[in-house]
Amino acid sequence: DRFETIAASGAAITGLWCEDWVGIRQTSFGKRLFWDWKWNATRYPDLSARIAALAERGIRFLGYVNPYLAVDGALYQEALAHNYLALRQDSDKPYAVDFGEFDAGVVDFTNPNATNWFADRIIGQEMLDFGLSGWMADFGEYLPTDVRLFDGSDPMEAHNRWPVLWAKVNADAIASRGKTDDATFFMRAGFSGVQAHCPLLWAGDQCVDFTRHDGINTVITAALSSGLLGNAYHHSDLGGYTSLHGVVRTAELMHRWIDLAAFAPVMRSHEGNRPSNNLQIDSSPEILTHFARMSQVHAQLAPYVRAVCDEAVATGLPLQRPLFLHYDDPEYHDIQDQYLYGADMIVAPVVEEGYESRLVILPQGAWVHLWTGALYGKGTHDIAAPHGQPPVFTRQDSAHADLFASIRAAFGA
Repeated sequence: DRFETIAASGAAITGLWCEDWVGIRQTSFGKRLFWDWKWNATRYPDLSARIAALAERGIRFLGYVNPYLAVDGALYQEALAHNYLALRQDSDKPYAVDFGEFDAGVVDFTNPNATNWFADRIIGQEMLDFGLSGWMADFGEYLPTDVRLFDGSDPMEAHNRWPVLWAKVNADAIASRGKTDDATFFMRAGFSGVQAHCPLLWAGDQCVDFTRHDGINTVITAALSSGLLGNAYHHSDLGGYTSLHGVVRTAELMHRWIDLAAFAPVMRSHEGNRPSNNLQIDSSPEILTHFARMSQVHAQLAPYVRAVCDEAVATGLPLQRPLFLHYDDPEYHDIQDQYLYGADMIVAPVVEEGYESRLVILPQGAWVHLWTGALYGKGTHDIAAPHGQPPVFTRQDSAHADLFASIRAAFGA
């Protein structure tokens, strides 16, 4: 199957993320999921056996969940029977949110019984006990402001803290199974306090293009902004997600996003909302070979990333950092298209269409070009950027210099 083809390419695979493990709902927007959070045996027969087989190969299985329940699903009926759903303000009927050709109920996380039910019944029983090691914990930012909540709180105020409640539901579910250090989840929403519960963010649903308002470059802006707010770990949907009005992934976009994703804590692909219309990581030998190669770069960087993760735990510093966090220069304040990856690496991906090189700003110090070993000093430099060699520089005096040299020996020019 496709997974085995990707594995055979030499790609470094540690997890299989399968968001449609719950089944598909096709809408005019594209391929959506069936929001009833349990294994869909029709789509994935013998999934538990497959999860076990993957585990023997050192590959975890990850899924998808969000805090809503489709009204035509079995879990909605359970929640309805126990009065676990947020209500309309004008009646005792459950509030129904139109998510685009289907309605869903809102699990009321101000009700402790509803919170415990979701954590144990859904995430615990249907997901963790079934064998999932992680998931995309989607939404959280979407609480309607005209619902009636169990605790009587103002939904306008509850709206902002909802992502924190949602994150805590996920974290508590994992803790209840003794898997806090063994399972994970990632979110796109947050508010003050989410950092205590959510281990990983992703950038949300970028367009599959190079546009500045919602394309590939916004991934860097999101990482830097969220990192300054205490969220240490960030990543994106490789290739973007949203494909509408004839905008589809190009080969150039896929290559550039592969290079960007390799220098983030997590390198994860996504088929997007219209997968049949868009290129995937295995759509051509060239793209797959490039993906496999950069996944190996990502894997070889692991000792350095682990050290930066340890620093994040000790100090709160994010992995992806704006230059001004370490270098006090007003000229660095507005830089949003390159970043420090830890203190010893600068990453400057190509995030504009049609460029084979880009200007890179280097701060004080001696910087080694990761791919060639050439030495650069402070200033602005025009750096060649072929696919597979995005402009990346490391500090000459880094304690990880030998690791960087080994990557250059394996993947450099």
